[in-house]
Amino acid sequence: MAAFILSNLVGLVRQILVSREFGTQDVIDAYNAASTFPDILFSLIAGGALASAFVPTVTDYLAKGERRHAWYLTSAIANIILLVLSVFCLLSAFLAPQIVSHILAPEFSPQQQALTTDLLRILLIAPTIFGLSGLLMGMLNAHRVFLWPALAPSMYWLGMIFGVIFLSPSMGIYGLAWGAVIGACLHLGVQIPSLVRLPGRQYFSSLGLHFPAVREVGRLMGPRLLGVAAVQINFLVNTVLATGQPVGSLTSIKYAWAIMTMPQVVIAQAIAIAALPTFSAQVSRGEVSQMRNSLAATLRGILLLSLPASLGLVLLRVPIISMLFERGEFDAQSTHLVAWALLWYGVGLLGHSVVEILSRAFYALHNTLTPVLVGVAAMSLNVIFSIGFSNLFTRMGWAPHGGLALANSLATTLEMLALLFLMSRKLTGISWGEIMPALWQTVVATLGMSAGLWVWLQLTQDQPGWLIAIGGALIGGALFILIALSVGIREVRLVVSEVQRRLRR
Repeated sequence: MAAFILSNLVGLVRQILVSREFGTQDVIDAYNAASTFPDILFSLIAGGALASAFVPTVTDYLAKGERRHAWYLTSAIANIILLVLSVFCLLSAFLAPQIVSHILAPEFSPQQQALTTDLLRILLIAPTIFGLSGLLMGMLNAHRVFLWPALAPSMYWLGMIFGVIFLSPSMGIYGLAWGAVIGACLHLGVQIPSLVRLPGRQYFSSLGLHFPAVREVGRLMGPRLLGVAAVQINFLVNTVLATGQPVGSLTSIKYAWAIMTMPQVVIAQAIAIAALPTFSAQVSRGEVSQMRNSLAATLRGILLLSLPASLGLVLLRVPIISMLFERGEFDAQSTHLVAWALLWYGVGLLGHSVVEILSRAFYALHNTLTPVLVGVAAMSLNVIFSIGFSNLFTRMGWAPHGGLALANSLATTLEMLALLFLMSRKLTGISWGEIMPALWQTVVATLGMSAGLWVWLQLTQDQPGWLIAIGGALIGGALFILIALSVGIREVRLVVSEVQRRLRR
């Protein structure tokens, strides 16, 4: 989690530098459109789909002490990734003009489409590198090595920072694209020293198509692939819709999404990545009741952190964005465009966080079909909501890109509720007696914090954005902790007691 916090800080610096250099101009819209397709390729072939299938399978071998089989599986999957992604990216680079004009940005002008095509061809270098890097992450996590894989995103952001500072002054937006490629190489490279130190390390030059575990990864990956495809299609629909909206709409939802996912990464992804090998090992040993208890404790922590983060983000959205980005080409109008999207994304933070944990729990049970079917249904609703809310917002005189953010939050909340119901049935309960008291206590503390923040915002309307944001964060955090202690939230009391014990020592 500490590494993810560092990654968020480095990513924030990257976002500040990019916004200062390019603001919400048409060139950054072109970059964001071009980056959508490589992201889809990575996610489909070697992103979440592969990790959810690979980690539980390789953990089974490691739990049984069968290291040679674990390394054979890893080698085979690495060879398949290298072959498939290389071929796919080469074909995509050849067909880049058609991909841009018919899929990514049909509403762009011819000049902007040409720029998007050039950027896409550069960015298509990265997916193969990321594919191998994602596999290394899974192998290291299966060995309970979390620090260096968690630092890998920071390396990616550092590559982009290098591109903005040293390449963009002479190359413009192309410098940012080459910085992303450099960042992908750093993302992979930072994990290699940890990989070579793993016990029993071996490499096999085989695709392993005859190996049962490779087929098991394929079997588990199939449904998950469908789910990831649904998510990526949804992002693609949002990209297409945003390119037909006023200038800056696409970049605004990208910035707002990045800000919303900062607490989501720290709260949910860090916990979920650490929990998946533990869940998988408990299932492998037949300890379903222990997994049920682990899941309940994890959900309590997610609720405790994500609810106040969601309301705090919504209330402080304007001063936060102003403090972070309002400089250079990023003006007050850009701030309000991003804040409008963040308002609607922020309300979905809880749903995104809980879905992250519940999906990992299903993967540990070797059940990728259930979360995928629910995810496909949710993303189908998301597409419908995106079109509907965009049109509704336009008729109401509101900026339509806010409707895209609201659609995502609503669909994810419905997905969360469906997964909670199905997981409860799968495990014959999720220890609701442990979760529900924590939920109500957290709601009380969050509402009290929100009331305090509202008063703070009224008193500081004419103050600089940095003062409002930092002061609000400190006041909101202090209020939440005090109210949480007064209503008896167990985790907060444990943390305070531990801090006091360490200070006394």
